[in-house]
Amino acid sequence: MSQHRRRLAGKKRRNRRSVRAFLLTTVIAASLVAFGARYMIGQFAVQADPLANAVGGIPTSHPAAELEQQRQHIILMAVATKSLKVVGSPTVAKLPAPVAPPAGGAPIVYAAPPNAGTAEAIAYNMLPSFGFSHSEFGCLNNIWSRESGWRWNAANASGAYGIPQALPGSKMASAGADWLTNPATQIKWGLGYIKSIYGTPCNAWVFWQAHSWY
Repeated sequence: MSQHRRRLAGKKRRNRRSVRAFLLTTVIAASLVAFGARYMIGQFAVQADPLANAVGGIPTSHPAAELEQQRQHIILMAVATKSLKVVGSPTVAKLPAPVAPPAGGAPIVYAAPPNAGTAEAIAYNMLPSFGFSHSEFGCLNNIWSRESGWRWNAANASGAYGIPQALPGSKMASAGADWLTNPATQIKWGLGYIKSIYGTPCNAWVFWQAHSWY
């Protein structure tokens, strides 16, 4: 091979190496540029705002839905109130007025039947046996509630004793030997006393109101 040909072959090899080096440099440079661009974009990209996200999610939250329901309910109530009409007033139960019995006797005082098992119930049930109506119980209750509070052992310094406050208490022995402790015996004596002196419990109540004793 001549010297001229050898020079040409060497020049071609140098050119190929130069092209490969240029391509490699270009690829590396392009990679660096891409990496740098990605890095810069990451640094300056707009970050999500947590507060903005939270505020944006409020309208769709469960508490917000409940508040909206309450608001709608208040609006409906306000509308209903404006259209409300009073159609009547409630009636209040009243105790019946005292009833005047026949023949111009003392007025009857109303009282509900007492609870069973009490001294009051014993007296209430015993009224008819003395010829008294159950309607007389209110007057009897007014007297003995004030005299003894319906206590069989109620004692007064004056010597009065028991539910009817017999004076002295030993008077009640005529109704039974157990007068000292038995409410029924005391009530039996007391009703007999009222009948013989006043005629009826309501007459006795009228007298008691004027004198504070009977």
